[in-house]
Amino acid sequence: MHDSLAPEPEPLSHGLKQRHLTMLGLGGVIGAGLFVGSGAGIAVAGPGIVVSYLIAGALAMLVMRMLGEMSSAMPASGAFSVHAERALGRWAGFSVGWLYWFLLVVVLAVEATGAARIANGWAPGVPQWGWVLVFMVVFTVANLAAVKNFGEFEFWFAALKVGAIVLFLVLGVLAIVGWLPDTDPVGMTNLTGQGGFLPNGWSGVVSGVLAVVFAFGGLEVVTIAAAESDDPARNVARAVRSAVWRILLFYVGSMLVIVTLLPWTSMKPGESPYVAVLDAIGVPGAGQIMNVVVFVALLSALNANLYGSSRMVFSLAERGEAPRGLLKVSGDGSAGGGVPRRAVLASVAFGFVSVLLNLKWPDSVFLYMLNAVGAVLLFVWALIAVSQLRLRRRIEREAPETLTLRMWGFPWLTWVALAAMAAVLVLMLCDDGARPQVLWSAAATAVVLGVAWVREMRTKRP
Repeated sequence: MHDSLAPEPEPLSHGLKQRHLTMLGLGGVIGAGLFVGSGAGIAVAGPGIVVSYLIAGALAMLVMRMLGEMSSAMPASGAFSVHAERALGRWAGFSVGWLYWFLLVVVLAVEATGAARIANGWAPGVPQWGWVLVFMVVFTVANLAAVKNFGEFEFWFAALKVGAIVLFLVLGVLAIVGWLPDTDPVGMTNLTGQGGFLPNGWSGVVSGVLAVVFAFGGLEVVTIAAAESDDPARNVARAVRSAVWRILLFYVGSMLVIVTLLPWTSMKPGESPYVAVLDAIGVPGAGQIMNVVVFVALLSALNANLYGSSRMVFSLAERGEAPRGLLKVSGDGSAGGGVPRRAVLASVAFGFVSVLLNLKWPDSVFLYMLNAVGAVLLFVWALIAVSQLRLRRRIEREAPETLTLRMWGFPWLTWVALAAMAAVLVLMLCDDGARPQVLWSAAATAVVLGVAWVREMRTKRP
């Protein structure tokens, strides 16, 4: 099916605009992992967390550049699953597609539960499960309607998150230079005072990388969404380019503000360092403001994951790797149609199962599921890199005019990215806290690869 590199026409709608994709690229990575999870990274790395974010961000940017190169040359709703199939064979497309789908529908439960917990704090009369039900129903309806509805939801969610970070950076810089009321210039005290810039040495920086690298997951959804825009090749290239430098600004910039303004020793895992900074510079109601931002970030990620999982399973069905019944598309592919409703409902159904497991057995059954997807992102990224190594030569030979976005320093930087992913996996295996994630994820990956191998063997029989 995929002998030709020419992109095949999608029966899906083309209702997404450039502004939707650009904001999806930014909003995809600005989540609770940054606003709350970054506290754990600062606690182990100190001010060196800035270096940790630079390293993790550089790896994420290399992966996005590779993905951007392939997606602008061959736009498809299955994105990297389609690329893996074309580069390495059916087993690779099947494996990476199903693993990514499983990752999204499990993480979706964490986001729904986290948002419900915040909403329950505002309105204790509604039980947590009631809020989960409300969110799941609202976003299911939004995703069953026209794709432009999803785009609009995500555009405004992302705009609020981006606005919050920009405001945080402006206030932080003003506080650092002493231009806010009742503030004096901070200087370098917090950056070098408590044990120096790298208080726990380079091992602290490495631990910081492990704590923050998975916060960059979610960027991939842009390349899935690009297939539903009016000019996929051009739009995905522009979205990837703009996401790259803004990630550095938002992530590294906000970490620099945090560790400059506050002693790193005051950070506690599980508490938002953003709230601590806003409290310190005298912003009234900082905790509630940040609660609203984190709430929006969780709902935004829930929406994006529901969208990404439905399009991935639809693409798998297109290639005969998922039940053919999921191929049903609403309408005629116009702005109001072209929605793979059965694929959306299948993803929501499993999402509901995940949520129920998270509410009922958060420390047993669901914890095992969460560990099973903990390191899957690295497997997906590695297959993206290997696919790019194989496909780049083919594209240059067969359709060089489609290479509108090129990977930097090919092939050397692709190999550097692969080496970095291998290093992260080895470091996770050496870390007592992260080891279960690697082992459970390896088991989940082995099961999917086993199924892919059995399918391959069956189709090769006479």
